Amino acid sequence: MSTRNERSILAELNPEQREAALYFDGPLLILAGAGSGKTRVLTYRVALLVASGRADPGRILAITFTNKAAEEMRGRIHRLVGPRAAAIWISTFHAACARILRREAERLGYGRNFVIYDDEDQLRMVNRVMRDLDMDVKRFPPRMVRAMIEKAKIDMVDAEEYGRRAQDDLTKTVSAVYRSYQEQLLKNNAMDFDDLLLNTIALFELYPAVLEHYQERFSFINVDEYQDTNPSQYRLVRLLSGKHRNLCVVGDDDQGIYSWRGADLRNILEFERDFPEAKVVRLERNYRSTRTILEAANHVVSRIAGRKDKRLWTDREEGEPIRYLFAPSGSEEAAFVASEINRLVEERGYRHRDIAVFYRTNAQSRPFEEVFLRAAVPYKIVGGFKFYERKEVKDVLAYLKFLLNPTDGISLRRIINEPRRGIGETTLAYLENYSRKEGIPLWEAVRRAGEVRGVGAAARRKLGEFVELMEDLSRRMEEKPLPDFLREVLERTGYLEALRREGTFEAEGRLENLEELLGAAAEFFAAHPGEGLDAFLERTSLVAEIDLYDEEEGAVTLMTLHNAKGLEFPVVFIVGMEDGVFPHVRCMDSEASMEEERRLFYVGVTRAKDLLYLTGAATRSQYGDLRVSPESRFIKDIPPRYLEVVSSFQWDREGARLTEAVYRAEALAASFRVGDRVLHEVWGEGMVTAISRGRSGPEITVNFPAVGEKLLLLEYAPIRKVG
Repeated sequence: MSTRNERSILAELNPEQREAALYFDGPLLILAGAGSGKTRVLTYRVALLVASGRADPGRILAITFTNKAAEEMRGRIHRLVGPRAAAIWISTFHAACARILRREAERLGYGRNFVIYDDEDQLRMVNRVMRDLDMDVKRFPPRMVRAMIEKAKIDMVDAEEYGRRAQDDLTKTVSAVYRSYQEQLLKNNAMDFDDLLLNTIALFELYPAVLEHYQERFSFINVDEYQDTNPSQYRLVRLLSGKHRNLCVVGDDDQGIYSWRGADLRNILEFERDFPEAKVVRLERNYRSTRTILEAANHVVSRIAGRKDKRLWTDREEGEPIRYLFAPSGSEEAAFVASEINRLVEERGYRHRDIAVFYRTNAQSRPFEEVFLRAAVPYKIVGGFKFYERKEVKDVLAYLKFLLNPTDGISLRRIINEPRRGIGETTLAYLENYSRKEGIPLWEAVRRAGEVRGVGAAARRKLGEFVELMEDLSRRMEEKPLPDFLREVLERTGYLEALRREGTFEAEGRLENLEELLGAAAEFFAAHPGEGLDAFLERTSLVAEIDLYDEEEGAVTLMTLHNAKGLEFPVVFIVGMEDGVFPHVRCMDSEASMEEERRLFYVGVTRAKDLLYLTGAATRSQYGDLRVSPESRFIKDIPPRYLEVVSSFQWDREGARLTEAVYRAEALAASFRVGDRVLHEVWGEGMVTAISRGRSGPEITVNFPAVGEKLLLLEYAPIRKVG
């Protein structure tokens, strides 16, 4: 493959990008405004390090925030410099730490085959610890406890320090759980996401020679989205860059929107304090949006105090004004959006995949989903139930985790009776008690089931069959390619057969998901032929929600504004522009929170390339009540000359029809009550047991004596009230 030389690479950059890409003599801060080509600069800077011979590829570390971004960067650099790119470390923080710990974990008491616990695994572990400690899970919900432990880890507060700081019942409870939780992780040879960072930091601080090795290894370090780094990521970067100080960070404080998950904006705002000799380059030329959209964005963000000074500009045309609608109701807002999307597709030539609808919270998608279904607008939701969180996928991954690491008790508990094989909770309780008493892993207790009092003959036989199966699969793990081995696990454990026997529509969908998992394994094996099961599990554990986004799918995208960061669309609708919705009611009493809400609005505005719509509603149904709200204060940040106010009376017949349909469905739902007797044309008489709001409209659950309980779409169900 031919590669490009330094001159041809530089020819594709503008002067400011070129200045940043060519600076290799110490710390560098690249302040990159939205749409200014920051990923290109980082990519080309790494490529230039290789093409110019300034750095051996194996001594370059490039950190991104998603696996998808890492793969894209790897592909671009490969096209620029050829096969030499393969030696560059390009990954997320968590993946880079996992890679280091695979080599060094034994120094910290872990095996190199440690497993990575995701959110659900962590919650299971917290639940189990709290049960073992006989704690009141109603007073101290496990989800809350897990969140507090996660927050402590992000702030680099270990269990011992947390215990010293604990003062009230809540923090003392969390302290006890935190300590036991960490002990159980080590016992299970497992780490959670935060441990990957904390254990790497601990490794470096406990073993100076190891730190020196990796400092020497990475003579050039590049970090994307630096405004999103949290305290532990900041600490890790400072440690690794301590020797050569060739640290390049790229970011935009105006897009700092993740404080709720630990990001600390001070990391980028105070970079020059940490590195007084740093060079600063500003990228202000925007290649994405029209001048109208950019001017609106500049006005929005200019109100934030203490921000790094920059102002976006573009060579693009002025463009169309931003269309703004403050509808009388949420139903009419949704109807307008659907009607306008149909008009843009039919009359303006846009494709559905060119259009996105952004909202502040996931719950806001419901009215748009209902109206889109009625208006035949194809849509997809980013941020719904993630593929790797589906039960059947997690079950099968638990099998693989356990086979790789038999000390993983959490995975073993999940799979021992999944699918059902006659090993019940009582038997499991006896085994767990024996495990604790003897101080051995749960798997060893399963293997010694014959010695465990209380385990009956039938259960012992089932456990023996399970042990035999797992030990045979463990031997086969090294003999077969990953996709073939996964297929064997699915077949021999009986998981596929159980779903086939079930024969339901839901089981069919679950079988399709497992076929998709097999496809993911095959793709991984083809792309990484030298990697094994441990690398595949690491990839599935670290996959981010946005990594699953497919921009080529032919549908309108619905997502939260937080998920929209890093994306762009020709047409953007930002909905729910009301005080209390956006900005969110929880953020309106804090100046810092309001500034982050303003940055979030700026992020949403700057995702739009050609057309931007802002919509809100004066009244909205919430928890069965009608809520009245004023328009969002953010609308007032945009000078009137950039806005075209849309009257609700300007809609076409399609918009009016959709609004009428929504009102009709809502009125129909309001006419039924739980306990009503109804008559169905086919199933006869029954009683209403529940009324709910589904994706396609109001739904009603009816218990029919003749056929049992049925869930019906109310608008189309052939029923009427009787009596």
